[in-house]
Amino acid sequence: MEEIERESMEFDVVIVGAGPAGLSAAIRLKQVNPDLSVVVLEKGAEVGAHILSGAVIDPVGIDALLPGWREEEGHPFRTPVTDDHFLFLTREKAISLPAVFMPKMLDNHGNYIVSLGNVCRWLAEKAEALGVEIYPGFAAADVIYDDNGAVTGVVTGDMGVERNGEPGPNFTPGMALLGKYVLIGEGVRGSLAKQLIAKYDLQKDREPQKFGIGIKELWQVKPENHRPGLVQHSFGWPLDMKTGGGSFLYHLEDNLVAVGFVVHLNYKNPYLYPFEEFQRFKTHPAIRGTFEGGKRISYGARAITEGGFQSVPKLTFPGGALIGCSAGFVNVPRIKGSHNAMLSGMLAAEKVAAAITAGRAHDEVAEIEAEWRDGPIGRDLKPVRNVKPLWSKFGTLGGIALGGLDMWTNALAGFSLFGTLGHGKTDAASLEPAAQHKPIDYPKPDGVLTFDRLSSVFLSNTNHEEDQPVHLQVRDAALQRSSELDVYAGPSTRYCPAGVYEWVEKDGAMTYVINAQNCVHCKTCDIKDPNQNINWVPPQGGEGPVYPNM
Repeated sequence: MEEIERESMEFDVVIVGAGPAGLSAAIRLKQVNPDLSVVVLEKGAEVGAHILSGAVIDPVGIDALLPGWREEEGHPFRTPVTDDHFLFLTREKAISLPAVFMPKMLDNHGNYIVSLGNVCRWLAEKAEALGVEIYPGFAAADVIYDDNGAVTGVVTGDMGVERNGEPGPNFTPGMALLGKYVLIGEGVRGSLAKQLIAKYDLQKDREPQKFGIGIKELWQVKPENHRPGLVQHSFGWPLDMKTGGGSFLYHLEDNLVAVGFVVHLNYKNPYLYPFEEFQRFKTHPAIRGTFEGGKRISYGARAITEGGFQSVPKLTFPGGALIGCSAGFVNVPRIKGSHNAMLSGMLAAEKVAAAITAGRAHDEVAEIEAEWRDGPIGRDLKPVRNVKPLWSKFGTLGGIALGGLDMWTNALAGFSLFGTLGHGKTDAASLEPAAQHKPIDYPKPDGVLTFDRLSSVFLSNTNHEEDQPVHLQVRDAALQRSSELDVYAGPSTRYCPAGVYEWVEKDGAMTYVINAQNCVHCKTCDIKDPNQNINWVPPQGGEGPVYPNM
């Protein structure tokens, strides 16, 4: 394709991603200096369309951003936590762990059960009222650099490109959005963040980032099964004691219950099927009663950053910074990251606004990197930094016991017996050949409590134009056949929560089929493929899932 002439627009700050981090950054920029021009790009069809989280939110972030929010009508923080349970599951039993044994940092009282998508929709209204321009339906497809290698903007994706890569009759070129600084808040494993981390070697001297896959359903349950304000977490069955993960049940308002299951993506067995593990979990005697007579109304999935304190890349680069889950600020044992995402956006905004006021542009705002570890984000993440590596090394029972001990010593004495542990292998390198494992027999769905993937994807309102380049790029088709299938037994057909990947026999040979229309943008394939042979890039803007109340 010939070089495309693009229209351009100039702003003081360009923000990629209308999640908690991006919107908090936009609001803070206008709070600090109302004269700054700020634009937020969002690849979803609307703000909140691609937002999926549990979610129980620690209000520390929103308190810092909008101190008077509790006095306002119409805010989305409608359900305070009233009860907090932690369970260890065996096949038939649920053992409740007394709260007295839990470090105070894990206490959820004072937090709120929310739809994070609705929180972002509310924050977007706040941002627009301050003069922030928000462009939903525009995916940031590439980074613009100047001759010195500094980031000066981003390019939105072209629309109307046909499957062969050529412009179609409805072709519309993307725009160049230029800024003095660019903040990248794409969420987990964002395509631009990945590019920037590699270009500027931002992961140098850091541990590899670690991930989980979170799968969630929203149910309307019978009133007698609803306990508004109840937060319930569990670990154990149906996962074995070597595989990390766990569940959540959050009782919101209006007889709504969010149920989800997380599998750590450093699992070894290529036959593991995270979606099916989630469906099995709902059949546990202590769980299934909540959903009897209820109706499943939404479904979605997304990857979660789990590396924590030692895996956060360098945040700053010439011309911008990483914020939110693009950097990875999730507190794994607390199962929370939105508060840190908001705080990271605010920190970046304050430092960038000061730099612009001082006449700077396109340089590295090193103050962001210099301050986050000593601020509230660092104070939240540092005490729990060893929980994930201990779980990975010693399994569920030993790892959680040692992780609990480490959290207690950090809480009581301010130090760790273990120092700062490393994570070891990447999640992709953790997968073992199929010959070392046995297939897992999963029960068939009953269509009442348990379901298949395709009927689930239907509830996510996912849509992609078929006549466009496939946004799930397999770099080497022969390698996928010889390794992903022949060595690892095709794990992509199982780890994908949307049924995107299939190995199909055609003319006597196995063919790799990519059903890109099903993709819910979780990024698991980009993370877990054992050869790192799948590259996720954005499809046309406005496509993908449209999550209501997720």
